[in-house]
Formats: sequence, structure tokens, C-alpha cells
Amino acid sequence: MASKGGEGEHPSVTLFRQYLRIRTVQPEPDYGTNPTLSSILLNSHTDVVPVFKEHWSHDPFEGFKDADGYIYGRGSQDMKCVSIQYLEAVRRLKVEGHRFPRTIHMTFVPDEETGGHQGMELFVKRPEFQALRAGFALDEGLANPTDAFTVFYSERSPWWVRVTSTGKPGHGSRFIEDTAAEKLHKVVNSILAFREKEKQRLQLNQLKQGAVTSVNLTKLEGGVAYNVVPVTMSAYFDFRIAPDVDPKAFEEQLQSWCQAAGKGVTFEFAQKWTKPQVTSTDESDPWWAAFSGVFKDMNLTLEPDIFPAATDCRYIRAVGVPALGFSPMNHTPVLLHDHDERLHEAVFLRGVDIYTQLLPALASVPALPSES
Repeated sequence: MASKGGEGEHPSVTLFRQYLRIRTVQPEPDYGTNPTLSSILLNSHTDVVPVFKEHWSHDPFEGFKDADGYIYGRGSQDMKCVSIQYLEAVRRLKVEGHRFPRTIHMTFVPDEETGGHQGMELFVKRPEFQALRAGFALDEGLANPTDAFTVFYSERSPWWVRVTSTGKPGHGSRFIEDTAAEKLHKVVNSILAFREKEKQRLQLNQLKQGAVTSVNLTKLEGGVAYNVVPVTMSAYFDFRIAPDVDPKAFEEQLQSWCQAAGKGVTFEFAQKWTKPQVTSTDESDPWWAAFSGVFKDMNLTLEPDIFPAATDCRYIRAVGVPALGFSPMNHTPVLLHDHDERLHEAVFLRGVDIYTQLLPALASVPALPSES
């Protein structure tokens, strides 16, 4: 009975659950009264990551709600909840007859889960995006298991690196010198030593994860048979570069690790983001003052942070639009991409309330010096 919903269920929850039932595995209404001002952009992505259905308690595309009010579904945290919260907050404000100086635009984009390369990365270069005249944007954040709400003002840059080592081949019974494996081993050791250093810095200085650079060895390949020493071997690494790291200097560090391993060791990028931007959280910034002021008025705790992974926010910030990553989910474990991804309906509805307060504040920010 709990799963069916309908009678007695809040209509916002029903709409949210209906959205979860759309299998999206890989509109721009004008409310502004002063078109000379830049607009507010509310962005969300429609795609979700794949599921392993056998590990779920309920069908990940049913939008199942249990007797305790938890709504299960792929995208319940990442980020179909936010899409519906935007819509419900705007609908509520429209019904109440509110109009604001700044236009509010909502965008629903594809491809975020595979990097945004066919979605937001291209969209920000299009005349349709320019026509929105976005002055400030909101996008996705993460759940917070505590009483606080997390807001992300920057994010780490994804660098996907393939290191390839070439060496002398031969029979597997011989002590061959200068092999591809020996040289690749040196690079792997150098990178994993750096990883341990950053891990220690994170723990000893009690930093948040987004403040340090992470790296993981994610794939090894090479060789043709047990008894053949291969000519080439490769290692794949997933780096997440902290926003205060100099990209040029870090690439030079990669180069030095490869050179130290010996001749014939090179690297190439499968992904390389080099335009990290930081949105101001200074109290003198009008956007931040409007955003944070709502939480003060509602007596809610806000925790600014650096997003540890990557979102479409990086493309928005890169074209000069300040953006914050925010998903109003407190008292909620972080379950994005996980089995049994879920969100409690009370948390979801509270999020609608928060956006209903947040949007008027942002859309009423007075004209900035650049807009006069």
C-alpha cells in the first residue's frame, strides 16, 4: 500500500515519484519584471547512472515508497529530486502571484553522468544559452547526514590519465632489462606515493575531501601471454585536482614522474579540466548574501565546501556565471550512484519549502554595478 501512493500523499511527492519512473539511463519560462537584469538559472540533469537491480530492495525505476516514507529510485538523490523541487517551488510562487525583478530559467540537460561533453559543455557555447543572460546559477550538490545543508562553491577538476610504458620484450624465463613493466612500476609507485601524501594531509589537517587532490589507479593493461614479456603496458589513473592547484605545475609533475621511470614512458589525457573557478562566499557578495541569508532567516545551518567530484557547474562557472551546487538534503546519507538510492519524503518536501524561500531572494537581488 505504501508504494502505491495517491490517496493522502502530498502531490509534490507523487510528482517526484512519477519522475523517478522515467527511465533516463544514458523550458525556459520568463518570470522577470526587469529584463535588463541578468537571470537566475536553475539547472538539473535528467540522466542517471546504470543500476544493478539484483542489489536493490525495490525496483529502481518504480519510485517505490515504503511505510516509513523513504522513496527508492535511481535518481532520487542524483538529481531528479532537485528537478521537481525547482518546478514545485516555481509553481507555488506562480500560484501565489509572485513576480520578481530577475527572470528565472530552468534547464534540464542530458549527459552529465558521462561528463557533460554532449550536454552542458556544448550548451554553454550555444546562442540559446547566451540568450538566457544568466547571472547566477544553482546546480546539484550532495546529501548531508547531519543537521546541516552542504553548499558547494567550487569543485575538483577531473583528469583521466593513461600512462604507457614501452620496453624490451622477450621470453618470460629471462631476466630482461629495461622492461615496460619495470618502468611502469616506477610511475605507479610515484603516483601512489603522492596519493598517500595527500591522504595524510587530508587526515592530519582535518581537511574536507575537496581541499586535496585524490588519485586512484583504476585499470592496468598489457601483455599477450604468461611467457611473453610485453613491449608495452599501460596504467589508467583518475585524478581529481583540488581547485588551488596550478594545472601547469601539476602536469609538469606528471611529466617528471614519467621521465624518472626511464625512456619510453609517456602519458595522455582522456579527460582534462583546467578551468577551475571559485564562486565567492564572501558576505559582501550579493549572490552569496542572498543565498546564505535565507538559511539564516530559516535558522538552518549551511556548510560551504568544495565538491569532491565533477558536475555541470564547472562548465557554467567557466563561462563567467557564478554557481553554487546545492541539493537540500540533510539528515540523509550520501547514496548517489549506490544501491538502494533513496530520499525521505519529508526531506524532499522540506527542500521545496527551502527553494520557495530561496528563489525570491535570488531573483530579487538588486542591480549589480555590471548591470547598471
